[in-house]
Amino acid sequence: MDFIDEIKHFSKKIDALSQHIKTEEATKHSLIMPFIQLLGYDVFDPSEVVPEYTADIGTKKGEKVDYAIMVNGKPAILLEAKCFGDLLTTHDTQLFRYFSATEARFAILTNGIVYKFYSDLQQPNKLDDSPFLEFNLLDIKEALVPELKKFQKENFDSEALFSTAANLKYVGQIKTIMDAELKDPSVEFCRYLLKQILPGKPITQNVMDKFRPLIKKALSLFVTELINEKLKSALSSTDSDDAIGDGDTFQDVDYEEDAGDSIVTTDEELEGFFLIKSLLRQVVPPQRIFFKDNKSYSVVLIDNNVRKWVCRLYFDGVTKVLAIADEDKKEHKVMLDATNAIDDIYQYQNQLVETARRYLTEESEKKASEG
Repeated sequence: MDFIDEIKHFSKKIDALSQHIKTEEATKHSLIMPFIQLLGYDVFDPSEVVPEYTADIGTKKGEKVDYAIMVNGKPAILLEAKCFGDLLTTHDTQLFRYFSATEARFAILTNGIVYKFYSDLQQPNKLDDSPFLEFNLLDIKEALVPELKKFQKENFDSEALFSTAANLKYVGQIKTIMDAELKDPSVEFCRYLLKQILPGKPITQNVMDKFRPLIKKALSLFVTELINEKLKSALSSTDSDDAIGDGDTFQDVDYEEDAGDSIVTTDEELEGFFLIKSLLRQVVPPQRIFFKDNKSYSVVLIDNNVRKWVCRLYFDGVTKVLAIADEDKKEHKVMLDATNAIDDIYQYQNQLVETARRYLTEESEKKASEG
């Protein structure tokens, strides 16, 4: 099982576990220790993981950190645990004191769900105020999984990780700034643009008041158009001959013709696709799963072949409908919760997987008969 699949599998178990977790100790045993094991460390081997690690600080002796992950006999990562559901704020954490008293270069603050990774990027031997990486087991960002994987025992390289931490921290800060500017462009950002739009003209308050809403609208349109352009290029068929098998036609599978610029791929459709792609990973390699948008619905395909359609998403209207291909490749439609359509798809995982498995079985039988 791939690391990302292990993480997702563990994530699915958390709902059931969390109902019984009431204390910090229960959080450690049910959530944190299994997470450390996912990183490849033996929590029952004190040469790899030391619980209640002693970190003497000056005249204050016997200070303990919840866990120290050891590499080559020395503490490499310190971990402080909070109770499940607790907010993770660093102002009251003991990690700041522990960190400067050990050789560890990294520290983790967690409540068993959210893991905040820290280092000393700003000042040597002093833990930074903000994390360079934050990983939420109930809201997994797949782009962050490769970064988390670098903390696995088999991949751990302190120097390389420190460089990665710096990059992640600065990229995160830039993204935060850009996000804020997109939502509400600052006066400084607007002034920068207006100097190029209106060269040589004074940027008065009246000018700022007039153009600031226009700049906000322009930024929103730019991002939307950029996303749609990239998605159409990456997700739609690049070769119609490859997309349609020998003898297949769009009419054979009731597949709607490309409506050109009238098609708008929504964020919700993409969320649905990526969720379905994730659900199908257990039977279909992700590189074989494709997305195609049409005027009235979007469709998930195997091998970009219209005869191997797994499901269709009717998300353009007020109602949200998931249509799953049955054994005759006809639509079996189910109504989704209009306010929570994406999460509602989870309950149809078995049907989606069965449809995908049926195509793979047909493919195997065809190859066997030809062989």
